[in-house]
This record gives sequence, structure tokens and C-alpha cells, in this order.
Amino acid sequence: MFKFLNSFKPLSIAFAGLLALCLSSAAVAGSPTLDRVIKSGVLKAAMSGDQPPFNAVSRDKSVIGFDVDMAQAMAGAMKVKLEIVEMPFGELQAAVKSGKVDMVLSGMAITPERSQAVTFVGPYMMSGKSMLVSAATQAKVKTGADFNKSGITLVALENSTSETFVQRKLPNANYKAISNYEEGLKMIAAGDADAMVADMPACKLAVLRNPGAGLAVLPPLSVEPVGIAIASNDAQFQNLVRNYLNMFEKTGLTAQLRKKWFENDSWIAALP
Repeated sequence: MFKFLNSFKPLSIAFAGLLALCLSSAAVAGSPTLDRVIKSGVLKAAMSGDQPPFNAVSRDKSVIGFDVDMAQAMAGAMKVKLEIVEMPFGELQAAVKSGKVDMVLSGMAITPERSQAVTFVGPYMMSGKSMLVSAATQAKVKTGADFNKSGITLVALENSTSETFVQRKLPNANYKAISNYEEGLKMIAAGDADAMVADMPACKLAVLRNPGAGLAVLPPLSVEPVGIAIASNDAQFQNLVRNYLNMFEKTGLTAQLRKKWFENDSWIAALP
């Protein structure tokens, strides 16, 4: 995953100088986050660790995924070390807002409500909501409207846009919040939930990892932009992260990571 660093060498001196200027001028202006990163020599990126292929804990207990590679690229560009901070998805926004971490890279959708508390850079990915259902649910539910009934139990990650989707679009269904996707899968398998509302990649992965469970993914329910969340009081750091994200896109790194994690399923073997 570090081969991409070699691709930075052909960059023109002018472009490299521009990035250095962004870094130095931001520090002089008094950027809280950037000052902290430069002083410590560490970039703290928070993620839940249970949102494959965005991020997940492997068999050897390391965190892998698209977001991990993107965070490593950010740290490499800043010439600092990367520290992955794992925490429940529902705690991520508060962590970056308080300065506990420097950024959130965790498949987080950009929404107006979240943008009131933090600033987003991106998007670096387009995602969307779908439903993971069991064979039993498929047999009794024929249309989307059938999910909006009191006899249907839906689950979604707490404090996620999936939860918001259920509350707004399917208010008549019985809703239960979950702390991670594995919990939702167990509830579906036990018959305690009819469907899990989640990001499309997570739903597809669940089907791939459980080929004999009779699971299915319904057509997309929405389209959502995914971005990097940072503190709102730091325009200089925001500008720097945006510059690097644009550079990754233009040099093809982002496309390579999308192909690696969203089009190739070989990495699944590394999961527990």
C-alpha cells in the first residue's frame, strides 16, 4: 500500500512547493489541529473499525480498509506518523469536534445536520443506503411500503444516517439501534430483526461472507456523499486536507483504492 508514495516523486517542483507553502502558512496562521499534528508528529484518524470495506479489524487485530489506506496517504503526505483511533461510530463526531482526534475517516456521510458540528472535506466516495434482508423477510415483504409497518423490525447503526433514514422514511416500523453490523446480522439470523438498513457496501459484504444464510440486498434506497470530518474552527487544516485529497484524486491514488477495496474481494480473507 506504500507504493503510491513513489508516485509523488515525479510531481513538479512548483506543485511540491505549493503544498509546502500551504503547510507553512497554515501553521503560521495558528491552526489548532495542524499545530498539534506538527508538534506531535502524529496524525490521529478516528474510525469505527467495523464498517468493511471502509474499515475493519483483521485477524491479526490490525485495522484495514479503504479509510485506513486513505488516512495513511494523508499522514505520508504530511510527513508524520499515523495513529488509528478506534471508537463506536456514534462517538466519532464528538471526538473530532473536541480535538480528541484530528480527523474522522469512517465512511461518514456528509449531511446538513453533521455539518452544523464539524466540517467535511470531500466527498471522496459516493455511497448509499440499502437493506439487508433474510429469506423469510423476502417472502413476506413485497414492496418498500411493506417495511413501514408496526409488524416489521428494522435495525441500523446508532447515530448513523441509516438510523436517520429509518426514522424519517419508515417511522411506523419497529426500530432498534445497534452498535455494529455484526450485532445486526445476528439479530436477522435469530429472527429478531427483519432487515438491517446500512450502506450498500456493508450489505453486499454481508452476503459475500455468509453465502449459505439466504441473505439478499435490496435495490439502493438513497445516494450519499462520504467525506472526511475535521474540526470546524480550523480553515487552514481544512485547506490542507482538501489539497491533498485533490492530489490523490488527480494522481489516481483514490481510484486505485476504490478498485482495491470495492471491486476486488480478495481482502475478505483477512477478516476474522
